[in-house]
Amino acid sequence: MAGRWLRSQVRSGVRVAKTALSLSVAIGLGSLAAATAFAQQPQPAANPQRGATLASTCLGCHGIEGYRNAYPDYAVPRLAGQHPEYLADALKEYRSDARQYPTMHLQALSLSDQDIADVAAYLASKPLVATSSASPPEVPQAAVVCTSCHGKDGIGVTPMYPSLAGQHADYIARAIQEYQTGYRKNPIMNGIAASLKPADVTAIADYFSSLKPGLHTESRPYFRWTDHAASGESK
Repeated sequence: MAGRWLRSQVRSGVRVAKTALSLSVAIGLGSLAAATAFAQQPQPAANPQRGATLASTCLGCHGIEGYRNAYPDYAVPRLAGQHPEYLADALKEYRSDARQYPTMHLQALSLSDQDIADVAAYLASKPLVATSSASPPEVPQAAVVCTSCHGKDGIGVTPMYPSLAGQHADYIARAIQEYQTGYRKNPIMNGIAASLKPADVTAIADYFSSLKPGLHTESRPYFRWTDHAASGESK
């Protein structure tokens, strides 16, 4: 009798344990499904036409070929053709001050997520496309590790990695130096940049800036009251 009762209790305990395990798995899978569904919710569609209007302020600097930052002195980056995802992330980092630059922080501060998506879509509306016939120059040894993310052709291998083809060499060099000092914060880039010598930085910057097709300067809108001289008009 005692043995039969003990076996019955064991079987009952096993059934309870199995039931509890099944419930735990079901709850866990349900939570995972809910989290996945939330993550996959469609983001607001970007409107590049609206972005063109919003970007008029951006093009006051980024729309002038050869425009330079006053101090420290380096060329303002070319943005046209850049991945929209990277541009959006950069603007959000400027907005939150995670990426520190006072002028850009003030410009991004008033932008909503929708504004940022629209501006990024506009600037990225003419994406870089590598040509099959293009034969990029030999990759310098210092830049080999860079190409694993930024591509041998200078086009970022995923949308989250910036394209560097055609970017101003001194801007690339400045960015690397800011990673070296920790002014820009990215664990991967901070680690890679730490071991680079000045000659390596120059080689990397020169290589990527020479690649074509490359990023370019999106022309700013024509303003009659400021551009009349350039167009040959008189006041």
